[in-house]
Amino acid sequence: MKVLVLGIGNLLLQDEGAGVRAVEEFERSYETPPGVELLDGGTSGIELLQYIRGKDYLILLDVVKSGNPPGSFIRLEGEKVPALFQKKISPHQLGVSDLLATAQLIDGMPKRVVLFGVEPKSIETGLEMSEEVGGSIGRLAEMVALELTSLGLDVAPKSGEPCR
Repeated sequence: MKVLVLGIGNLLLQDEGAGVRAVEEFERSYETPPGVELLDGGTSGIELLQYIRGKDYLILLDVVKSGNPPGSFIRLEGEKVPALFQKKISPHQLGVSDLLATAQLIDGMPKRVVLFGVEPKSIETGLEMSEEVGGSIGRLAEMVALELTSLGLDVAPKSGEPCR
């Protein structure tokens, strides 16, 4: 099974970089199972097509305005993911929308797509995330670990304890 864990966002816009920070946290905290690729997609769009083509499973990590309190999570799957990115809250999301539309058009979409989103508090210019979102990054990385485990992959924390 080929899996891509793709964190997207802009690190210069406070909470907007949460997806990228979550990929970094996963890499720090867990052993990456064989067949799983971690990628900092930053604010790229269509350039990411080469990374998602041929994957069986795509896990996207990003900020999502859902109307919930800052730091809250949502999980979307399947057709709900491309539909979400058509509602733009930041410049990079237009790129992701184009990326997913192109992947569908050329039959390059992974068989399954899951999005883990975290509600931002602020996407103003700045390097520091809000306390609410910054404090949720570890949990977002854990959600990725659990998703990979649900696929039958062995995910072990670098501390040595198995992931449940």
